[in-house]
Parts: sequence; C-alpha cells; structure tokens
Amino acid sequence: MTEWDLSKFKGVFVAMYSAYDEAGDVCEDRVKKLARFYVHSGVKGLYVGGSSGEGILQTVEERKRVVEAVMQEVGQELTIIVHVAANSTKESKELAIHAETCGAHAISAVPSIYYRLSENAVEKHWQEMIDCSSLPFIIYNIPQTTGFNLSQTLFQKVAAQDKVIGIKMSGESVFDLQQFKAHAGKEFLVFNGPDEQYLGGRIMGADGGIGGTYGVMPELFCVLDQYITSNQLEKAQELQFHINRIIKKLLSYPSLYGACKYILSLRNIETGFPRLPLLPVTQQDYPSLSVLNDEIKQLINQYTKEMERVIQ
Repeated sequence: MTEWDLSKFKGVFVAMYSAYDEAGDVCEDRVKKLARFYVHSGVKGLYVGGSSGEGILQTVEERKRVVEAVMQEVGQELTIIVHVAANSTKESKELAIHAETCGAHAISAVPSIYYRLSENAVEKHWQEMIDCSSLPFIIYNIPQTTGFNLSQTLFQKVAAQDKVIGIKMSGESVFDLQQFKAHAGKEFLVFNGPDEQYLGGRIMGADGGIGGTYGVMPELFCVLDQYITSNQLEKAQELQFHINRIIKKLLSYPSLYGACKYILSLRNIETGFPRLPLLPVTQQDYPSLSVLNDEIKQLINQYTKEMERVIQ
C-alpha cells in the first residue's frame, strides 16, 4: 500500500510555461505571478519544468530557480510535480534532490533525448532518479519527442516499485493509456497527456491530466473534468470540441508556446518570449490572438456559469 495521498494527484495539472524577463533570463517574480494566476482557477496543481516550461532548454541552475520560486509562492496551495529529466543522469539526479529539498510533492522524467537508448539504459536512467530522493516518481512517456516508446515490459518493471506512483501518458493512443492503467492496477495514477483527447483519456481510465494548453484556459479543463466526474458526457463532449477548436487555432501559429505566452500577456501576465529555437509569435499575429483570447474568455464565462448552476 502506497504511503502517499494519491488523491492530491488526481485532477487537472497545468504544465506551467517558462517565465523570462526582456533579456530572456529566468525571472522569479514573473514565475511567481504566473503560478499565483493558477491558484484561483480550480486546478489541482502544476507540472514544472516540462515541455511547456522549456526545462530542456534551460540550465540546471535556471531550473532550480524556477522550482524555488514556484514552491515559495504556491507550494502550500497546489500539488507541485517537478520534471527533473536532463540529458545526463547526473544532472537529472541533481534536479531530483533539489526538488525534494524545496518541498515538491513528486518528480517526473522523460528518457534522455537525442541518443536512441536501449530499454536497459532508460531503466537505469530513471532508477537513478528514483533512488536518489524519497519523493514519489511519475514516469513520463512522450515518444513523439523522445523517440522512445515505453514498452509494457519495462513499464510494468518500473511501475512495480512503491515509489513509482504514476505515468504521464502523452502518446497518441488512448488504448495504450488504458493498457498502462490495466496492467498497473486501479491505485496507479495515469495522467492524460494530449490536451485534445482529455475526455477520451479520462473515459479510458486516466485519473486526470497534465497539459500545456491548460495554461490559457484552465477553467475550461476544470469544468470538463467536472462534467466527466458527474457523468455528463454529452456536455463533456461539447466542451472538448470547443477546446479542440481553440487548440487547433493555437497550433496554427509559429509556436504553440509563443501563442499561449502572448495570450497571457493580454491578461497582464508577462512571461516573455519562448527561448530559441522555439519561435515567438510576430506582430502580425497579435490581432488574431486577441480575438482568440476573447473567444476563450467567453467560453470560460459561459461554462463556469453553467457549472455553477448545476452545483447549486
């Protein structure tokens, strides 16, 4: 039986964006303001230093500063999962130990990128992180970017450990998601990764989700989660379709993160530009993004009011 309260890991987790100053350096004040923005949105927690947070593009010291700022600002209010993977196992372990020192609630990691690693290498990489801290560990499977598709054999071997409490499944198959849940058991956490299939992932057994586009519409994903929990599946489908229309528009810009960060700036949440090679949006994109921001806010207003009426 796990020693951790798994209920605090079930629900909607924003994959938090990077926050830089005008010179492109990590800005702790902006990190804190962004984290504070999510406290009142209804999300269960934050996933820090992942793809949306550009962790792989930051130095170890920058990543530590981000985690410290998040924990100082909202560590007592939200569940914080820190993505600690780096290309080297040594750096990954350093980040894992630091996350525990800061009081984070769990760590998570992808396999090392660039090199095409064997299952034995990936297992060793993860095991070093698992063993170096007392925090629970969440596997992160995202074959689209790492080139490593987690097999059921390796998954079951790693997941059998008490300290391994879940998996962030960002592969595109909800069948694979369901198989991870089926093989690991009911108590094992599965997080849906692809934002556009949150409904599908939850229906197939996910306990919640971790996503980047949540960051500009966290309220919509929280309402979507409530619809699913209360078995209002027609309303959930309706809302997922609206969300997917927004996601499709966001993906039409030079970079998803650039578009999302600009939308946040329209709400007085400055996070700077994404770090190259991730592209920012251009001035010619500003008018259409302003329209998209208004559309998102209208949907948030509509669906949060609907949910309030249902609760009452």
